[in-house]
Amino acid sequence: MAKKNTDKTHMFDKPKNVQRVVRTLVGICVALFIADFVVHRHVLHPWEHVWGFYALYGFVACVLLVLLAKEMRKVVMRKEDYYDVDD
Repeated sequence: MAKKNTDKTHMFDKPKNVQRVVRTLVGICVALFIADFVVHRHVLHPWEHVWGFYALYGFVACVLLVLLAKEMRKVVMRKEDYYDVDD
């Protein structure tokens, strides 16, 4: 019996498809940035009037989450041989 080729090609195996996705995401980001200058926002705080506030806020929040997770790892992490220890 002949063996069947089980190697499937997926969408992101082709660099052209990856490039399309990246370009689409960049296009969406540019469109949202331009919309920030055009669309009227109903804001509650004065600092929300700053252009790009939400992008900056999101970036800072992600950086803080990563830094907090690195510090939490020191507290929560167990030794490598945690499950190998005999009682």
